[in-house]
Amino acid sequence: MLQSLAGSSCVRLVEQHRSAWCFALLVLGYLLYLVFGAVVFSSVELPYEDLLRQELGKLKQRFLEEHACLSEQQLEQFLMRVLEASNYGVSVLSNASGNWNWDFTSSLFFASTVLSTTGYGHTVPLSDGGKAFCIIYSVIGIPFTLLFLTAVVQRIIVYVTRRPVLYFHIRWGFSKQVVAIIHAMVLGFVTVSCFFLIPAAIFSVLEDDWNFLESFYFCFISLSTIGLGDYVPGEGYNQKFRELYKIGITCYLLMGLIAMLVVLETFCELHELKKFRKLFYVKKDKEDDQVHIMEHDQLSFSSISDQAASMKDDQKANEPFVNSQSPTSNDSSLNN
Repeated sequence: MLQSLAGSSCVRLVEQHRSAWCFALLVLGYLLYLVFGAVVFSSVELPYEDLLRQELGKLKQRFLEEHACLSEQQLEQFLMRVLEASNYGVSVLSNASGNWNWDFTSSLFFASTVLSTTGYGHTVPLSDGGKAFCIIYSVIGIPFTLLFLTAVVQRIIVYVTRRPVLYFHIRWGFSKQVVAIIHAMVLGFVTVSCFFLIPAAIFSVLEDDWNFLESFYFCFISLSTIGLGDYVPGEGYNQKFRELYKIGITCYLLMGLIAMLVVLETFCELHELKKFRKLFYVKKDKEDDQVHIMEHDQLSFSSISDQAASMKDDQKANEPFVNSQSPTSNDSSLNN
């Protein structure tokens, strides 16, 4: 008996705090996913880093042996300056000296990466004025970009998602949930094909040092706004039509970002995902003040109606020429 009562009380406690338990599991799962990613990245990338360090150490030692007149301190100072300039997008290589990082097309590409929060990091402002302007430009431009993208996606999704699903539901009588799932999968496949697979094949041809995997990696890192900056198109020294190429990449990033948001919004509108998200949300309860106001309004309305009824009764009782008989009795007396 006591065990059954304890079990029922535990079940009742879990049901009452279901969203809190689900949220705790969500936090635990996210932390475990972070740890899992760290373990995998460390195990995969650490050996390559070790090999690269050993290779660079051997090259440095060989260079110092071949140039005995140069000290190790002088070489390190030179390399530090070169690396510092490289972090700002300036290269000392002769084959890259012809590419300017702050012409109009490169600046347009930089502005698009800043406003979309992609931020490759291959080019950064050099001057204090440029850094200050970048802060002000981002503070105003990022919310403006979010507003712009939200308005565009809100209009596109009506014609791309909602009307087609409603058409198949009404015209052919299919289940709305099934049609929404199939439509979301088809839209996702079309988006992956048009903004990942096909552009990856194009980049693998236009970029000399990129294969298909690296090109697909760039497309995903860019359109997901991760923007690691290890692969940036149009930075080769022998790039043909570089200005036009940069403008095309800017248009591709903007259109791809809109397409990604449309797909995400389409999947978020699925009934199954809405139910799944609600498991981790706090239930919306009526606020106490709203309940008090409603109770006060009900009491006031009932008191007013009661007062009006009592006033009518008192008025009828005080009137001297009012007959208390019913209309049926009056009719009978007239007939007699």
